Amino acid sequence: MSETLPSTGELLAATVPMVRTLNLQFGETSAERAVVTLPDQPDFHNHVGGPHAGAMFTLAESASGAIVLSAFGDQLSRAVPLAVRAEIAYAKLAMGPVTATAELGRPVADVVAELDKGERPEFPVRVTIRREDGAVTGEMSIIWTLRLNR
Repeated sequence: MSETLPSTGELLAATVPMVRTLNLQFGETSAERAVVTLPDQPDFHNHVGGPHAGAMFTLAESASGAIVLSAFGDQLSRAVPLAVRAEIAYAKLAMGPVTATAELGRPVADVVAELDKGERPEFPVRVTIRREDGAVTGEMSIIWTLRLNR
């Protein structure tokens, strides 16, 4: 039964040490959207008392990884997902807990079709980081690929 399978968040926490280190909390994780929260933790504050930029980068990258696993988990027997490049823009001061919401930028079927042809598809994931009051504190664009196993 599906109740015995680990959630995407549990899988990431078990395999990615930084997810555990930052105590990331996974909300919705689907092929359409992934929502991950970085709790307010003084150990990860910057010089102005909010979450450090590196912690917010890891939060956003982890949200993108969650959507990639949700969208392409059924392809893991033949391909490994890899982040290719990322760009982040910090828009406003982040204070308190922050939440990253990731959305896949290409249809899953299109990416899988390229993989079926033996290609190494690339696809974007867009991530928005928000404070509790809803203000956008940052945005990330990350390009992922699925590399066929050898």
